[in-house]
Amino acid sequence: MIVFDSSTLILLAKVELLDAFIDDYKKVVMIPQEVNEECCSKKDSFDALLIRKRIEEKRIKTARIHNTELCKRFIKDFSIDRGEAEALVLFFEKKALLLAVDDKNAIKACKILKIPFASALTILVRLVVKGVIESDAARKKINVLAKYGRYKDTMIKEAREGLNL
Repeated sequence: MIVFDSSTLILLAKVELLDAFIDDYKKVVMIPQEVNEECCSKKDSFDALLIRKRIEEKRIKTARIHNTELCKRFIKDFSIDRGEAEALVLFFEKKALLLAVDDKNAIKACKILKIPFASALTILVRLVVKGVIESDAARKKINVLAKYGRYKDTMIKEAREGLNL
């Protein structure tokens, strides 16, 4: 199982990689209720509509967290928003294998808590390595991630070099 934070879910939807990831992953993709609300409520953008549709189709599952005290502690200790905190809590509650996250402070929390994590950029690289995405498409998608994601130039450069793009 992988738990998603809203930042990574939105980025994958924006670059049209969400379906490719879900199809390839073949395990449960889950989001906490707060992430569902952050991504889908009161939005009619392409990414919000796509995410909402995948939830309706049960390709993305939603769950409520139980440990609200731990959630509050994560918000305070790591200076993260509720969506990121709920994703961290859900990771532990569901004993997930991976947390998909692009928020800087949430990534720091993952490192401190020893949570395996992946960013949208990491997921793109993995899909190319596995042959799910072709190099030409990957080049375009990296450009979109560079525009919308909050990646350092060095991270984008390393991804391009690693994929020979």
